[in-house]
Amino acid sequence: MLEAGMKAPDFTLMDKDGNEISLSDFAGKKVILYFYPKDNTPGCTKQACAFAKSYDEFKSINAVVIGVSKDSVASHVKFAEKYELPFILLSDPGLKAIEGYDVWKEKKLYGKVSMGVVRTTYVIDENGVIVKVMPKVKPDTNAQEILDYLKGE
Repeated sequence: MLEAGMKAPDFTLMDKDGNEISLSDFAGKKVILYFYPKDNTPGCTKQACAFAKSYDEFKSINAVVIGVSKDSVASHVKFAEKYELPFILLSDPGLKAIEGYDVWKEKKLYGKVSMGVVRTTYVIDENGVIVKVMPKVKPDTNAQEILDYLKGE
């Protein structure tokens, strides 16, 4: 797991519109980089909708929200349209950022062991340094926890 104080690894991935997006594109802004397992699943939908609901607040404090999963660009398009998600969704089928941020882990579900994305959020400052790591976040409270943190509450 990456830690606060470390330089955030740069990456370049495709967004839902087919544009290449790099973390370095957001120098000078705070970045909320959240990794989630799968589009259109209950927890991931709750988390995405919570970020969407708070999106204007994030914008008002010069923060960019970026969601990353290994889903395809086409899946992200449907997910964003269905729930009116205003923030960036990046597709990482090759696990470049997912592995780079150490969120590809062994998971157990109903006794079955498999590899998957562990829901994790990183807050990155204007200089590209990780200032907060939130492993195994709760989908419905994650966005508010980050806002509270950024506002010093």
